[in-house]
Amino acid sequence: MLREIRSLGFEYAELSHGIRISLLPGILEAVDAGEIKISTLHNFCPLPMGINWPAPNLFKFSAEDRRERDSALKHTLKTIETAHRVGAKLIVLHSGSADLKSGSLFSRKVEYQEKLEELVLAGKKDSDKYRKLVEDLEIRREKYKGEPMQRSLDMIRQLAETAGEKGLLFGIENREDVEEIPFDHDLPEFLAELPENVRYWHDCGHAQIKENLGFILNHAHHVENLSKRLGGFHVHDVLQNEEGMHDHCPPGVGMIDYAAIKPMVKPEHIKVLEMSPGLPAEEVAKGFAHIKSVWGPE
Repeated sequence: MLREIRSLGFEYAELSHGIRISLLPGILEAVDAGEIKISTLHNFCPLPMGINWPAPNLFKFSAEDRRERDSALKHTLKTIETAHRVGAKLIVLHSGSADLKSGSLFSRKVEYQEKLEELVLAGKKDSDKYRKLVEDLEIRREKYKGEPMQRSLDMIRQLAETAGEKGLLFGIENREDVEEIPFDHDLPEFLAELPENVRYWHDCGHAQIKENLGFILNHAHHVENLSKRLGGFHVHDVLQNEEGMHDHCPPGVGMIDYAAIKPMVKPEHIKVLEMSPGLPAEEVAKGFAHIKSVWGPE
């Protein structure tokens, strides 16, 4: 796996939240042999025993259940240990979510996201139905976000101290789902409550989906507002058609204006191409070449 990544011209790789523990010995061997360097890990990495699929939200810092938070703590500490072992610089974190299901217009938790995307794809973003749905969502987000955000902050502060002792940064990732915290407008305040080794991690695809839905007014301005705490990027493009909003596409094939983001991109920021695992190698190479042509080689 790592040899293939290196053969495509990448000096560094991110270890994702899909790394099974059985893969770890081979990864350590490749890193120790100098075949590739590791820039970042995405929590939880490696996956907990018995989990064989990508599961970044398996345990949430924001959970009301103390046992779930304890599991999130335990497995994040393992991620910190692994990151230190492979010489990574930063760990990407999901912060949790607010439960908006209770008393909602809809019975299933994912319904807000689905309904909003359905209306946008049907060309009804300016409809009364869309505005009413957003209004209901915003009321519920403000009502239910307080306690989960506080639980998440408490957990991240505790973990950041351990990470800092090992010279590691955290990156709080912006999320594509409208129920995941911190909400986009809360990110500056959320980060202000956390130690300096906790940075903002900008996922380009997630931000574009939020702009398409109207929760971010301008993708580039969003990055600019958080640039002082910016640690790095997940780079991938978004295609929108009648079938849905598709992220993890190669840069240059979709709708993201990377040139508008360029002024905020600095050499010290970590850039990770996060594309669909089903893409042919030549498409990955084209996406890599495109982003370098826009942002520069660094």
